[in-house]
Amino acid sequence: MHQPFLRIAAFLGALSVILGAFGAHSLKQILFPENLQIFETGVRYQFYHVFALIVVAVLFKEYGGTKLKWAGYCFITGIILFSGSLYALCFIKQNNLTMQWVGAITPAGGIAFISGWILTGIAIIKKIY
Repeated sequence: MHQPFLRIAAFLGALSVILGAFGAHSLKQILFPENLQIFETGVRYQFYHVFALIVVAVLFKEYGGTKLKWAGYCFITGIILFSGSLYALCFIKQNNLTMQWVGAITPAGGIAFISGWILTGIAIIKKIY
């Protein structure tokens, strides 16, 4: 399971850099500042959790375990739900669309991130003690 996590992390990491550069160079000219800030938050959390996914992949290779596998799934899900909904939300708000329900997806992504960190912590503690 560590190899798929590493491949996904590499892809999502590259996507983070692309989106960050796009936001800094192109979107800065187009988006309202508050919407650009929403976009940048999505990129930042995506990039943070790419590193978390890499750590989980390395730990999984070393120790294995269901908790680490689920932690990886949680981080991937969190990136899709949290960051993805923020990307969508900034464009929805920018264009005055009435799809504000997209913002309700963001907390589910946050819960996935939290779950991933808790599962990672439990897995580490179980291996240490």
